[in-house]
Amino acid sequence: MGALEYNQPMEYKDYYKVLGVERSATEGDVNKAFRKLAKQYHPDHNQGNKQAEEKFKEINEAYQVLSDKTQRARYDQLGESYSNWQQRGAPGNFNWKDWAAAQAQGQGGGGGVHFDMNNLDDLLGGLGGSGGGFSDFFQTIFAGMQGNTAARQQTARRVQPKAASYQQDVQITLDEAFHGAERTVMMNERRLQMKIPAGAKTGTKVRMSGAGPVGANGKPADIYLLIEVLPDPRFERKEDDLYADTSIDVLTAVLGGKARVVTLDGTVMLTIPAGTQPGQTFRLTGRGMPRLRTPATRGDLYACVKVQIPRNLSAEQRQFFEELAKLR
Repeated sequence: MGALEYNQPMEYKDYYKVLGVERSATEGDVNKAFRKLAKQYHPDHNQGNKQAEEKFKEINEAYQVLSDKTQRARYDQLGESYSNWQQRGAPGNFNWKDWAAAQAQGQGGGGGVHFDMNNLDDLLGGLGGSGGGFSDFFQTIFAGMQGNTAARQQTARRVQPKAASYQQDVQITLDEAFHGAERTVMMNERRLQMKIPAGAKTGTKVRMSGAGPVGANGKPADIYLLIEVLPDPRFERKEDDLYADTSIDVLTAVLGGKARVVTLDGTVMLTIPAGTQPGQTFRLTGRGMPRLRTPATRGDLYACVKVQIPRNLSAEQRQFFEELAKLR
């Protein structure tokens, strides 16, 4: 990825349009829209479909911004400034550099860790697969504002030694949280592999002790990854337990039988007792997430039964149900 220029011609991304929500959308509206679209374009359901993969990345990027109050407020400020610029019909391109610099100055010049835009993907380890690869627009407006002008002029792959520790936000998928993952961090021309343990949650901090630059006290600083686990359209996570839907037909609900339940380590067969009601929940012990410090111990998975009602009946099927109705 080449270095970004803040005043270069660049398309404004309408994240509200990407998720299909109004600008007044609540946090719940944003979450609901994201889950629906993520399920539709998830790579697991679109094997080898590059367009679906790019759409999934775009959806994730929009969600990253609109689900965070601070980033959403900054994005809304940009939208207002960009709209005013368009209405004025000002010549030339929108001056991203001036806008970003003004925002950074209003925040006291940023602070913390400052990254050179040319190496942001290296620092994040490239997230990889369907979860990574933010657009130039995102990196210019959000990553590029993490420091003042002097910080953005630092040599590639350097971190300003202003603090005793260095922290970077990292997104992982639920599958990565289940199995564990790795991210690559560039520090002083060194490529460091940081392991993210199985069972990580949003808010989990992963530390590599003494891997940073030597500080004023003569001791090397620590490096931290602050984990955010992305939503997964297949499951809802509550601590170490998972909740998922499983579908059965009417006959299985009435007579009993078997149902397939997807878990993060494979599909299992669930025994459905006769007379199972729609919405009834079954617990699959030990099929949830690994516990962070004791991964051999796992939470549970709760399968909520959804009964599929046939829409189009054949003549024989209709006769069958009519005969049943006579027996009521």
